Amino acid sequence: MVLPQPDRPVLVSIRNLSRSFGVVQAVDDVSLDVYAGEFLTLLGPSGSGKTTVLRMIAGFEKPDRGSIELGGTDVSQLPPYERDVNTVFQDYALFPHMDVISNIEYGLRVKGVEKVERRARALVALEQVRLGGYGERKPAQLSGGQRQRVALARALVNRPSVLLLDEPLGALDLKLREQMQIELKELQREVGITFIFVTHDQEEALTMSDRIAIFNRGKIEQLGTPREVYDNPYTTFVSEFVGQTNKYDLNGTTINIRPEFITISKGETFGDRTVAGKLRDAIFVGATTRFLVDTVDGGTLIATQRHEDIAVGDSVILSWESEKEFLVN
Repeated sequence: MVLPQPDRPVLVSIRNLSRSFGVVQAVDDVSLDVYAGEFLTLLGPSGSGKTTVLRMIAGFEKPDRGSIELGGTDVSQLPPYERDVNTVFQDYALFPHMDVISNIEYGLRVKGVEKVERRARALVALEQVRLGGYGERKPAQLSGGQRQRVALARALVNRPSVLLLDEPLGALDLKLREQMQIELKELQREVGITFIFVTHDQEEALTMSDRIAIFNRGKIEQLGTPREVYDNPYTTFVSEFVGQTNKYDLNGTTINIRPEFITISKGETFGDRTVAGKLRDAIFVGATTRFLVDTVDGGTLIATQRHEDIAVGDSVILSWESEKEFLVN
């Protein structure tokens, strides 16, 4: 599926892309347009095909079928160094014996860029990733987040049309990862380069992306903005992979409702749907509490909200607005 974006030119055009590894169909007839200046995330579980698509865009894997165009030129069979893209990996791939500024300059030196120019560009890149003054340090003297910034600067200094990011935040702890999500999105807006980002973390994708392509078994199941794929998932897989979903049999019809749209109380109702039940468990998760309720008709529903005066074993009423329900294929 390719969604129209009339205000932006297409920078990367993928058509009918397929790739197999032995009997495993890793990517199965994928078509996708990526627009100039866009932050697009390829989201899916391990083995869903997202990383293989990224590697084919980079040139590290060749497609069995289909085409990849970059700026209107078919690059499907070109080696990586002939494509106007750069890749940032999870393991940073920094040279430990070089200082930070030399790591950043390395690609420019290989390309034969004159020393004064490459130093100037490297210093600008360091400032872009908020590491001005760190140029003389070795990678071992940096934190994980700082090493990731150096890897970004090394890619950005080459001024690629497209920056490919293969789960670059996966090695960071939770707090630093959340901080880097915000900084990475801000950086992308500042430099204006198209980012194609691979992750299996749905919260990461929702936080940073302009659009998300959700992969499953080598295909794109849904493509849209974070709000579109969260509020209106097309398939059961998307509804369960992106966020948490209650699937509930209501009057003979299976409905789907997000836990945060359900209100739990001891008697009041807050919507045109109501279900009675008994609280089985209450799990405190910081900003919210997750309530697990056994309903009177033998079902189970989860509600997520802040609440202090409901205890396990209490009889409760669950209610919600029917307009918040959604159907999936």
